[in-house]
Amino acid sequence: MHAITRPGLEQAREILRQRFGYDDFRLQQAEIIQALLDGEDVLALMPTGGGKSLCYQIPALLLPGTAVVVSPLIALMEDQVTALEQLGIRAALLNSSQDSEQKRHSWQRLKNGELDLLYLAPERLLNPAMLDALAGMELALFAIDEAHCVSQWGHDFRPEYQRLNQLHQRFPTVPRIALTATADARTRDEIIQQLALQQARVCISSFDRPNIRYHIHEGSNARERLWQFIEREHPKDAGIIYCLSRKKVEETAHWLNLKGRAALPYHAGLPDQTRQENQQRFIREEGLIMVATIAFGMGIDKPDVRFVAHLNLPRSIEAYYQETGRAGRDGLPANAWMAYGLQDVITLKQMMLAQDSQAGHQRQQQQKLEAMLALCEHDGCRRQRLLQWFGESLEQPCGNCDNCLEPPESIDATEAARLALSTVYRTGQRFGVTHLVQVLLGKADSRIQALGHDRISTFGKGTALDARHWRALFRQLLAAGHLRVDDEGYGTLRLSESCRPLLRGEAGFSLRKPRRERTKAGGKNGGKAGSPPLPEADQPLFEALRQLRAQLAREQGVPPYVIFGDASLRDMCRLRPENERDFLEVYGVGEQKRERYGSAFLEVIRQHRSG
Repeated sequence: MHAITRPGLEQAREILRQRFGYDDFRLQQAEIIQALLDGEDVLALMPTGGGKSLCYQIPALLLPGTAVVVSPLIALMEDQVTALEQLGIRAALLNSSQDSEQKRHSWQRLKNGELDLLYLAPERLLNPAMLDALAGMELALFAIDEAHCVSQWGHDFRPEYQRLNQLHQRFPTVPRIALTATADARTRDEIIQQLALQQARVCISSFDRPNIRYHIHEGSNARERLWQFIEREHPKDAGIIYCLSRKKVEETAHWLNLKGRAALPYHAGLPDQTRQENQQRFIREEGLIMVATIAFGMGIDKPDVRFVAHLNLPRSIEAYYQETGRAGRDGLPANAWMAYGLQDVITLKQMMLAQDSQAGHQRQQQQKLEAMLALCEHDGCRRQRLLQWFGESLEQPCGNCDNCLEPPESIDATEAARLALSTVYRTGQRFGVTHLVQVLLGKADSRIQALGHDRISTFGKGTALDARHWRALFRQLLAAGHLRVDDEGYGTLRLSESCRPLLRGEAGFSLRKPRRERTKAGGKNGGKAGSPPLPEADQPLFEALRQLRAQLAREQGVPPYVIFGDASLRDMCRLRPENERDFLEVYGVGEQKRERYGSAFLEVIRQHRSG
């Protein structure tokens, strides 16, 4: 009797080169693939753009049977299947967007053993009829994508994900891999518990996205500052802008179109067909801006998003990390830009209170919001603080965030902080920032006079600072935990226990001075994150290659990046291959894409070489 020979990493590397056009594995891909080939379960945490899909796609091609991929969104399934078909890989999906003939065709291919990968939503996979059908088939593995959806504490919670532990019970010998780019220690523990992955190999890659440059600004005149940023660094690039409200989404998209930039709205209040059409346009067209609430983006595979902007404060560091991670998935430089204000904290607190959730859940959300505000008010390296939240340390400042490029100025604000806290106390801890600043500046309007606040000891004692600096001080006192927003949702400020040492003169306080939006790209150290340098001599060829890519994409009805990403086009400009053998050396070019597109792209390169 012969022992079963399992495929190994050499075969996996050969597929990586021939099918996908990459020279070698990145991060922990090799370890994860080897574990699956050995029949182990895996929990994989890798940054967006880190190549999570390859971790299960390559084993799916090497192991006997069909790999079943659980995905939360139809758009993500469609993107993945389209990209795999371009590589000659047998992939299909089953979901509610298909007509009966499409579903029948996918079913037949599955039954005939003609699929390497099948993509399903968790609801469809857990249908008893589907589970019974799969029980009679040979299965290579189960891949549970966006596994953080299992966490009831998370921002993308999907209750049906918690039922996926049935896979372990029903198919105990089929290896499983759960994948996510967004999970702190608590969420990782919850994924392991909910999906019965106690025996799984846990592979955690760095959360760092060094190609993303972080910019965070206080929110005065935010929309015009955003426009200056887009005009300066991304005049032709695709991007995503996040807003808290549907109304702000609509207004911002309309404003951008009036400014001459094609922008589309996306939020849950739009008709389903409009949302789908806008999403498809964003995926398939180049240079569009999507203005959206957080309802947009999970699983969007578009690699050439060059910037993600927030016009409001995200509700947690996890949300911020995931949303900004949709920029620069191709590894090329990208920007994460944000403008925020104290009103965002109040609005998010009101939204939390409006939710019908347990007190423990609300406390957890409040802690995450406070951590997000602290990141915004941090005067050191943003990346170090961001990675620290995920339990990772970065020894040296990154040199690629606003605080590293232009270190903020700080002043001793101990006396001003005591004055602010005293004003909160003497006005009864029942007022918001606008009223408190008016008192400090000595603005004796009728309301202040009626309340008697023009007679308290701190009235008019704050004229050494202007209103902008006072608002910054109140935000930083909140971020430091010395103040808190009331629990009734009215936006009033109250003292916290931690402010006592400051009031008693036992502690000091520094104010990070508000920073004006810089006018020169890249700050003191230069360099535009959104426009990586391409030699001027290569620009005409790059544009010609983009035009060819767009033409082929239109003809086939697929997104341009499915044919080749920008990184591949740039490599063509660098290498200028002369024949199909040389074309295989281009980043992201495997055998299938050489056969499909080699002659067309080589012809464009040849024309520019002779020209």
